Amino acid sequence: MKSANYRVQEHLDNLGLELEIRILPEAVRTAQLAADALGCAVGQIANSLIFRDRERGRAVLIMCAGDRRVDLDKVRRLAAIDLGKANADFVRAQTGFAIGGVPPVGHASELSTLLDASLRRFDEIWAAAGTPESVFCMTPEQLRQMTDGQWLELTEE
Repeated sequence: MKSANYRVQEHLDNLGLELEIRILPEAVRTAQLAADALGCAVGQIANSLIFRDRERGRAVLIMCAGDRRVDLDKVRRLAAIDLGKANADFVRAQTGFAIGGVPPVGHASELSTLLDASLRRFDEIWAAAGTPESVFCMTPEQLRQMTDGQWLELTEE
């Protein structure tokens, strides 16, 4: 494991969650590649998407099912946050992780987190664990607990 993985594992352990990081043979930089490597549905991949809150200049994490796309108009209406794109430097500065490996926990700064309600379709979901070749499995409720995120319908119809 790499230092980023240990940071995520330590955070999970501190939360009292007995979740194990799995290191895959190669990087899985898309939800489809991750699903193929894990033998699960694409929707079970919980993508960690970082956006910039235009008003506050802070990062917002949206955990979105791998088979869905975030609708920023819905986010603006439902969460009252105007989001913009975040570049790689912003993502690393705010989270401490590179794009493709951003986990739901263990970030360099405190992030507001929104959870796409479509993830609740599944008993088990998978998220990045700090690097593009690492993942861990959890339930949607464990995701909510670890992130203190809010479930909203955030994706395109």
